[in-house]
Parts: sequence; structure tokens; C-alpha cells
Amino acid sequence: MKVIVDLNKCVASGQCVLTVPEAFDQREEDGIVVLLTENPPERLTDDVRQAVALCPAQAIWVAEQENRQ
Repeated sequence: MKVIVDLNKCVASGQCVLTVPEAFDQREEDGIVVLLTENPPERLTDDVRQAVALCPAQAIWVAEQENRQ
């Protein structure tokens, strides 16, 4: 899973941070999302998907990545 954010669409609601503080933060000056990790650990997958669903601006989405061995 790769997390992608569009900073131009973010409305600084903070839902992502409340849902997955291990993956998202907010800039102090304007509250815009800060992505802490593009590739969160598997244990956060469900929470990240929840954050995507909760984002009122649809500024966050995920791209699935194939497992490479």
C-alpha cells in the first residue's frame, strides 16, 4: 500500500490525524495534512483505509503495490 495525498485539496479537518496519528500529522501554521509515511506497516492498513473514507475533501487515497520478492 502506498498512501498519496493532495495538499491542494486538503481542508485541514484533521480526520486523518485522529484516525491514524502514526501515518498523518498536520502543519501547525494551517492544519494541512503531513504524510508521515508513504508505506505504512501492514498493521495500519485498515486504519489508513478508514482515514481515506473519512476525508471530507477526498485528498487522500491509496495505491496498491504488488509484493516483490
